Amino acid sequence: MKVLDFPLVKITIAFTLGIVASYYLHFSVSTITFSVLSGFTAFCIAFFWHFKYNKKSILLGVLSYFLSFCIGAFTIISHTEKLQKNNYTHFKSAFEKKQSLTLILREKLKSNDYSDRYIGLIKTISGKTYSGKVIVNVQKDSIQNRLIIGNSIKLETVLQQNKPNKNPNQFDYSRYLADKQIYAQIYCQKKEILVNKTIQKDIWYYCAKLHSRIISNLEKSKFNNAEMNVALALILGQQQEISQDIIQDYQYSGATHVLSVSGLHVGFIMLFIAFILKPIPNTKKGSFIKLASILISLAGFAIISGLSPSVLRSVVMFSFVAIGNHLRRNGNIYHTLLVSILLILLFEPYFLFDVGFQLSYIALFFILWLHPILKNIYKPKHKITVYIWEALTVSFAAQIGTLPLCLYYFHQFPGLFFVTNIIILPVLSFIMIAGIVVMIVAIFTSPPLFMTMIFEKSIYLLNLMIHAVASVDSFVIRDISFNYYHLWAFSLFIIGTIIWVKKPSFNKLTLVLGSVILVQLAFILTKIETENKEELIVYNEKNNTIISERFGKNIMLFTRNTADKSIKRRNINSYLVGNSVTLSKIKEIKNVLYFKKTKILIIDSTKTFPEKIKPDILILTQTSKINLDRVLENIHPKVVIADGSNSNSIQKYWKKSCLKKNIPFHSTKEKGYYQL
Repeated sequence: MKVLDFPLVKITIAFTLGIVASYYLHFSVSTITFSVLSGFTAFCIAFFWHFKYNKKSILLGVLSYFLSFCIGAFTIISHTEKLQKNNYTHFKSAFEKKQSLTLILREKLKSNDYSDRYIGLIKTISGKTYSGKVIVNVQKDSIQNRLIIGNSIKLETVLQQNKPNKNPNQFDYSRYLADKQIYAQIYCQKKEILVNKTIQKDIWYYCAKLHSRIISNLEKSKFNNAEMNVALALILGQQQEISQDIIQDYQYSGATHVLSVSGLHVGFIMLFIAFILKPIPNTKKGSFIKLASILISLAGFAIISGLSPSVLRSVVMFSFVAIGNHLRRNGNIYHTLLVSILLILLFEPYFLFDVGFQLSYIALFFILWLHPILKNIYKPKHKITVYIWEALTVSFAAQIGTLPLCLYYFHQFPGLFFVTNIIILPVLSFIMIAGIVVMIVAIFTSPPLFMTMIFEKSIYLLNLMIHAVASVDSFVIRDISFNYYHLWAFSLFIIGTIIWVKKPSFNKLTLVLGSVILVQLAFILTKIETENKEELIVYNEKNNTIISERFGKNIMLFTRNTADKSIKRRNINSYLVGNSVTLSKIKEIKNVLYFKKTKILIIDSTKTFPEKIKPDILILTQTSKINLDRVLENIHPKVVIADGSNSNSIQKYWKKSCLKKNIPFHSTKEKGYYQL
């Protein structure tokens, strides 16, 4: 049976399309509810008619896919917490003035230089019951932080809405948090927090306690901090304390997936458990014992790793693979994957927009689909060459499949990814096995010194190899312009080519040639859009003023500090890469700029400007201590912009002055960059 002939494939595709459509088109609750009820009623009528008269009808299939589409749309709406009446986003006063909040700490996040960070679940606001997740930022000081997961805390504060990305083409952190149903943040000091003595002891509390116990016992065994942080990332998925230098090495060597506990790690565990259970005969009873052992082991690993989304996804995925193997349905492994996708998205539809989810499933799909073709190109005879060829073909299969997405999201390509995978897989296999043993021992007691030393040195060796590959800087291709058009065109080209290579035919060759034309069209459309675009952008820069003027492919940059060599790297680079443009010249800012027919006046700390000018836009920089009421009376601009070089306090006065005159006020600190 062909993959696409399996009914669940079409149902899963329709369900997924429903999620995507609802996410981007924002269907109303009433519309989707009516569609689901109508679709279900029509499906039931068609089903009973088909059952009664036993006649094949295309209508039943169409209605089943329509119903799947509607259920997908309904699923994401039902999981969007801000649409619920008791969500804190509906309490507008909480975003305007201080309110008394009670919340429970659910998860510890990576700390920054200024704050310890947690995810908290809101319980009440000013005595009224509300719900929803927020990020709690607790300012660091000399006092030891005694907050733990499960703590119920009370404080008076103002909710801060997630702010949009400050500069163009940067990572949209606000949208990322919204996809995790987090719509606000809290900033507070330790002295402002009242901790309730009662702790909510749920599965999250026990997972966090288990982590604390493991870390405490590892520290007692004198485990080196740098290696221990990598070990916690490799085995438990805890990247909170890992250094930025190590993360960068893994990125440049193409081994970032190693630090994120996902399919690779869960697959290792499944294979390890299967290897241990190999002596059990493959009878009906023996096969069931193997399956039960694998499922219990994977569930245990999910709990030990803190039930993180990436681990849960992989555990569900490989649990279905194990069930498929148990049922002797190896030929339908694609169907097993689809069942796991459908189940995961039913419970967490927002996972579909998670980069990790997309990369995990695409990588596994291409390993299953493309790896057999690559493997048969060459048949090595010696064990070492067999291992190297196997590692190479698996790496290339995964990399080819995920290449368009990686270029679209990260705009870089690690040229030595295949070298990395060949040299780290033996060490990583040992680390995973040794690490699981060490972590299990650390749950109960401090691991023996010899065990800790072996594990620590193996991680040190892994870091050393990763650093050696990452040091070959010339093989890391950065700043690759790759947009939405390129993503779809290259994806279709890769899929079409593989379909043609597997079983060549004229129709399939036509598909490949058609995808080549689409790739060319993607470049042509990108070039047309690039050359026809004209815009001026005021960036959000803390200690400088940056304005870019774009006409087609060339960018003219205006700045106060032309000697600052890091300007391009910090804020402009993401814009240049995202728009396929080049920086042609950097000039010093003057008081007056002209963009097409728009006159722009810039006032800085010197407060000097031509008084007779009547600008369309007024830009205030460097905390200029001018009397804005008087200036507005004289020049009457259409809009006032305050960039990131101004203090927060003075911007409040400027905002009030603009409100009096009914002039729009745009603060780049608050609203992000200004685009004309």
